[in-house]
Parts: sequence; structure tokens; C-alpha cells
Amino acid sequence: MTTLFEKLGGAPAVDAAVGIFYKKVLADERIKHFFDGVDLGRLAEHQRRFLAYAFGGPANYTGGTMRKAHEALVARGLNDTHFNAVVENLAATLKELGVADDLIDEVALVAESVRPDVLGQ
Repeated sequence: MTTLFEKLGGAPAVDAAVGIFYKKVLADERIKHFFDGVDLGRLAEHQRRFLAYAFGGPANYTGGTMRKAHEALVARGLNDTHFNAVVENLAATLKELGVADDLIDEVALVAESVRPDVLGQ
């Protein structure tokens, strides 16, 4: 069975997506303030590993839980509107990379599966 990770193009595709994604996020007035003072190189590498794992690729993700990783952001006001903005930027990134709509929908389902933990619900 082919994983979502493989369908998207594997590590090279995830690497490309993460680079474009963070450019979009940092330009997005709705959410860019959550990234002030963050080591973006470290965060991008962490994101690459998480997405690969979440999409069925290599299990090299060693970070904490989504709830723990985002609790300080929730304390700063992170909410559904911000989460939606992140998902929109991810979808726009994948669209820019020529990913098919059905695969973008699969990615959105993965994102939605972690919404409660990211938002501490």
C-alpha cells in the first residue's frame, strides 16, 4: 500500500513544501506573530520530520506531543482561526507544488486529526 508520504513525492517533496510553507506563514498577518523569536531552521527541520511521520513516511520524529508543543502558543491566544490559517497556507503550498486536490484533501484530514491537541481542546 502506498503511503501519503510516497504519493506526495517522499522526502524531496516534503522538504520543498516546508520551505515554501514557512515563507507563506511568515507573510501571513494572521499568524506570523506566533513565530517571533523562533529558530526557524530548527523548526523547519522538526516540521519535516513530523510531516514525514504523519504522512506515513520514516518515523524519525522525536518531538513531544502536539498538545505539549503548542501549549505556550495556546496561552498566547492560538485558536481555530489561526489553525485554519495554517491549514490554508499548507494547502496553498501543496497547490503551488502541483499536488492533486485529492492528496491535498488527505493532507487536510491529517491536519484536522491533530487540531484538538494543537489547540489544547
